[in-house]
Amino acid sequence: VVLTGAFMLCYVIFGGMLATTWVQIIKAVLLMAGILVMSLFVLERVGFNPIELFNRAEDNTTAESTFSLAPGTFLSSPIDTVSLGLALVLGTAGLPHILMRFFTVPNARAARGSVVWAMFLIGGFYLLTTFIGFGARAVMGEAGVEAAGTGGNLAAPNLALELGGGEGTFGGDLFLAVIAGVAFATILAVVAGLVLSASGAVAHDIWSSIIRKGKDSEKEEVVVAKIAAASIGVIAILIAVIGGEGLNVSFMVGLAFAIAASANFPALVLALTWRRFNTMGAVWGVLLGVTSAIGLIIVSPKVWPGADSDTGSPLGWTLSNPGIISIPLGFLGCILGTLLSSERGTDRSFHELYVRSETGLGSEKSEKALSPH
Repeated sequence: VVLTGAFMLCYVIFGGMLATTWVQIIKAVLLMAGILVMSLFVLERVGFNPIELFNRAEDNTTAESTFSLAPGTFLSSPIDTVSLGLALVLGTAGLPHILMRFFTVPNARAARGSVVWAMFLIGGFYLLTTFIGFGARAVMGEAGVEAAGTGGNLAAPNLALELGGGEGTFGGDLFLAVIAGVAFATILAVVAGLVLSASGAVAHDIWSSIIRKGKDSEKEEVVVAKIAAASIGVIAILIAVIGGEGLNVSFMVGLAFAIAASANFPALVLALTWRRFNTMGAVWGVLLGVTSAIGLIIVSPKVWPGADSDTGSPLGWTLSNPGIISIPLGFLGCILGTLLSSERGTDRSFHELYVRSETGLGSEKSEKALSPH
């Protein structure tokens, strides 16, 4: 964790957007290639028959195991399942490190094209994870549960070891090394993008716009961004080392998506659909969404008293993912902030934004600004 965090900070502080972009491009290629090869290896073990994959996964399960294709083994409450689904679907549209990628394309047409590519790549990746998850159980059986570790995060590396020939073989060690390298590149790229997005917000939105009132220089803003990146990176590393042990990575990803869906998604949707929506509404929505999401995560049974506790949250809160509560609160904050604010005169800007979002007209200035000429 510390080593990955150190590499990430070097990329962000010294490389900036360019270095982060390149590591994300390389990560995308390696990740898709790695999961595709693993999926093909898994399917080869079952004669390229997905039904046989599920049958073997079930056959390799003991009666005491919680493995089942029926719902309720990962999240026991239907409300929790719906909450996680809302967070994953709506949070994708509000992830800050994804939204900032629109600043790296020259015009609206290129932005739409990048979204289409991202949709197919992300959707394909999620589909292929089905073969990895069930493949781990089908190939390794109950032994894979112990090998996967407390949080279940080592299932894919151990599956790669088994598919390559097993422990102690050249093929197994080689395939494990390749998948471990892909995982390292993925973590590095994603975290670098998040830190870059956060440090940019601190430098531009808080330091430059609020504290310095637009009177700072470009050099000063860059220095503040680097300091913010280092601070955010150190805090993230400490949180991961202290509180991340024993938690499943996919579960924590769902929490991050819930925060994005609660803080950013309501403001984005209302900015495009509600002509009266204003700055105060956006501020209220973001603040209420992010504070409610983080607060509900803190009092959730997985965090307080902890993942290993059987007593549940001391406050009686049972939801593991806060999305079903915090997302509506984000919308409520946007609506209340807009209605209680005296800010007016946004009709014209709404129409301009609406036409630009549908047609791309008005993006010529952005294209010229990003052009090397």
